[in-house]
Amino acid sequence: MSEQAIVIINHGNFEREFLENIVSGIHLEFLLPVTIEERHIDLSDYYDPMRRQYDGNSLLKELDAVSSSPHVKKIGLFRVDLCIPILTYIFGQAPLNGNTGIASLFRLRNEHYGMKKDEALLRNRFRKVITHELGHMFGLLHCHIPGCVMRSSTYVEDLDQKSHKFCNKCRNDINPSRKIF
Repeated sequence: MSEQAIVIINHGNFEREFLENIVSGIHLEFLLPVTIEERHIDLSDYYDPMRRQYDGNSLLKELDAVSSSPHVKKIGLFRVDLCIPILTYIFGQAPLNGNTGIASLFRLRNEHYGMKKDEALLRNRFRKVITHELGHMFGLLHCHIPGCVMRSSTYVEDLDQKSHKFCNKCRNDINPSRKIF
């Protein structure tokens, strides 16, 4: 059996230091090797001019088509406004037990809501979104425990109210044989 790993795919020209800080947190939560890959994708094919957003479903499908190993979970990071048909916007998306996910910080910035810029808060929010989507990829459903990172988040305030960690139940459910702590 191959070693499990997580690959963060930088599609948004994120600064290395910003990503390394997030990678460090992801590694601590999953206890798996986490690496960063740089990629470019022409997003114009995924732009919906009627909504002025990018189609998360199509983008996820495209990234999944180039995914390689079933033992590697890959999540593409973006800076664009993502949506799916049934929701006005999404912070991220990943299929249950899938190998590929997406996350965007577009709606995570304080400036989007007329507030003062806060890089630490932005990084913390993005880490929570990424951890949440990876949790789905490792088989976790939404959790009803208020502080759990797997609790559903519709608004940034929801993200701010939860931890960047799994609750005990989700931590044990994610992979009982590996016992992620």
